[in-house]
Amino acid sequence: MINKQVPGAAQAVADVFDGATVMVGGFGEAGSPIELIHALIDQGATDLTVVNNNTGSGEVGLAALIKAGRVSKIICSYPRTTNSTVFPKLYRSGATALELVPQGTLAERIRAGGAGIPAFYTPTSVGTTLEEGKERRTFNGRDYVLEYGLSADFALIKGRVADRYGNVIYNKTARNFSPVMAMAAATTIVQAESLVPAGELDPETIVTPGIFVNRVVMVADPAHESALVAEGVSYP
Repeated sequence: MINKQVPGAAQAVADVFDGATVMVGGFGEAGSPIELIHALIDQGATDLTVVNNNTGSGEVGLAALIKAGRVSKIICSYPRTTNSTVFPKLYRSGATALELVPQGTLAERIRAGGAGIPAFYTPTSVGTTLEEGKERRTFNGRDYVLEYGLSADFALIKGRVADRYGNVIYNKTARNFSPVMAMAAATTIVQAESLVPAGELDPETIVTPGIFVNRVVMVADPAHESALVAEGVSYP
């Protein structure tokens, strides 16, 4: 089997290209791959389309990537949260585009993309501004809106434990979006707090099998987004 371990975050994101679509895991800081995102900032790729649940916090992680002017469009459910200060300004200025997607629909669009399902119908957003420009059909007396599956060139994922073959276990809410993103990306990159020998992970506990993972890098002491924001850290 292939050893998917790479020596560092910089090597892991080295081939992310300008104009790429990048899914970024994270349902709160438990799943936010801070080190991979910061490595992507250092790498310099621009004109990115980012798929995430939100637009980051403070001026670290995803928010720092947006602040650096690397993101031309973001697809998310919560563009403005308590500590989201970067994206609202860039959105109002027209520097960054937004595609707003209800959270459940976003998760299903990503899942569909990973499963090879091109589109599906959902009642969510019927009768709202989010329906504008979309096909509507009626099934059994109820209206539904057509939504398209989402796929990506890259996915940046944070795991708790992984092995060199790419099998991953997550920390709590980190698994909300990360497993489906891993399936929906052409290249999935995982940072994990620890790497264990092959065979040590109980197969019954593995959430993302290694077949969906291309690279694994160990980040033994990952940064916590909330702590960085509280300290007023700005990256770079």
